[in-house]
Amino acid sequence: MSRKMTIADVAEKAEVSKSTVSQFLNERFEYMGEETRTRVQNAISELEYQPNVVARSLKKKSTSTIGVIVANILHAYSTQVIRAIENVCNDNGFSTIICNADDNPEKEKKYIETLLAKQVDGLIVVPISGNLGTYDKLLKQNYPIVFLDRLVDGLNTDTVLLDNERASELAVSHLLKNGYKDIAIVTTSLVDNVTPRVERINGYKSTLKANGITVRPEFIRGMELNSFNQGLDALFSLDKKPDAIISGNDLTLMEILKYTFENDIEIGKDIGLITIDEVSFGPIHSPPLTTIAQPTFEMGKEVATILLKKIKDKKIKDPVIHRHEPSIIIRNSTKKEGVSSE
Repeated sequence: MSRKMTIADVAEKAEVSKSTVSQFLNERFEYMGEETRTRVQNAISELEYQPNVVARSLKKKSTSTIGVIVANILHAYSTQVIRAIENVCNDNGFSTIICNADDNPEKEKKYIETLLAKQVDGLIVVPISGNLGTYDKLLKQNYPIVFLDRLVDGLNTDTVLLDNERASELAVSHLLKNGYKDIAIVTTSLVDNVTPRVERINGYKSTLKANGITVRPEFIRGMELNSFNQGLDALFSLDKKPDAIISGNDLTLMEILKYTFENDIEIGKDIGLITIDEVSFGPIHSPPLTTIAQPTFEMGKEVATILLKKIKDKKIKDPVIHRHEPSIIIRNSTKKEGVSSE
């Protein structure tokens, strides 16, 4: 087995001092000429020298790594935002460690502890209720954290999320203009008061009221995914059934599509359907699905940029809530017969 190369070997090969090699590795090029830089680079390549990343991190007091903890990586939103975060971090010389908490507070806490043990320079988190004390302690220590998608009562930190009430307003307004009157909203569990779910229902209610329509509590359903079949059965068994449904997110949408298929309910004819979150199959579904899209890549870019600024500038600044505007993509799942869609 060949001997592991050291800085001393590189210095000897390049005919420079060890401190010059160290400066090169830390990208401090101002005190060396182009010819010296070339010799060091060639020596590193020829010797296949691999720097000790851990030792360099301890010396720099930075690992150039951030942690990203998402509540549920199965959401299309999560994967799209992560992609944008990774792009920004890579462009700035940072690596990312992605963790999926599965909406489980204990798993989330374990990941927080693991990432801190790995000395990541900051965290981007889609927070789950149950770890308020852990986050509060880190924020009081001025540790760089940015929340994504969700607010946490009692915690004041920079947060990037959608204007969720506006998303529901777009959905309800579009359905009303297209002749639908009895509009239901279906989403995942409301037990933990998850910000997007609660805000989207609030936006649904306020838009109905603004249009003079009575809010019907039985048209509002928040359920665990494994209870959707029973919940949709109950919704479609009402004396006065909904003529349109707003799906609260992409996972909810999958359950609705499964249910309507199994029960011969024709979307766009028997029921209007609009979903919050654009999905890849939206344009090719039959009928194509009307969606409320989040600017996921812009949100991911912003949350990463905010965190990197916090890492570089440790000064305490007033946290800001950054809201992004949703947009509607109109397709045929909300086109009622006899009414021209807009």
